[in-house]
Amino acid sequence: MNSKATTVTTSAAVPASLVVEDGSPAGVARARDATHAFADSLDPALEAEAAETLALVVSELATNAVRHGGGRYTLRLGATAESVHVAVSDPSPSPPCERTPDLSGGTGGFGWHMIRRLTDAVSTVPGPGRGKTVHARLSRFRATEGSAATARLSAVPRGLVVPTPRHRGRNGLRDT
Repeated sequence: MNSKATTVTTSAAVPASLVVEDGSPAGVARARDATHAFADSLDPALEAEAAETLALVVSELATNAVRHGGGRYTLRLGATAESVHVAVSDPSPSPPCERTPDLSGGTGGFGWHMIRRLTDAVSTVPGPGRGKTVHARLSRFRATEGSAATARLSAVPRGLVVPTPRHRGRNGLRDT
């Protein structure tokens, strides 16, 4: 399936948007790259850490859609002066579910935990059609000490690595 990406660059006062449609594992990397371009196009641009967090959330949502949601997805990104909004739609009506992460077999289980920890809000709604859409919101501003976002990040389970730009591997996770 071909991917389609449309970007609109605007100031933070006017919402910006991006749409990516795909259905392949390679499309997840394209979605991540498009997300980086989207973040860079914002005025003001996101800080590097916020852009990496946004790309990780998009990567996990797109991967979940490919692996568990029927194999294809539509990603929509939007921004306001205060936040960035992510919506990933797929054809499966089943909502995401947490499972115990597999620490030794490599079968995953980390994505939904990370998405919930790294976003300010996340929800799942029915549609389009028989499928579902997962919405996530991330603040454009760095969390201040003692804020809810800082508390969420400090609550990430030990051993769960949140990537930084210089350590990000091919799969979006930190290389060890």
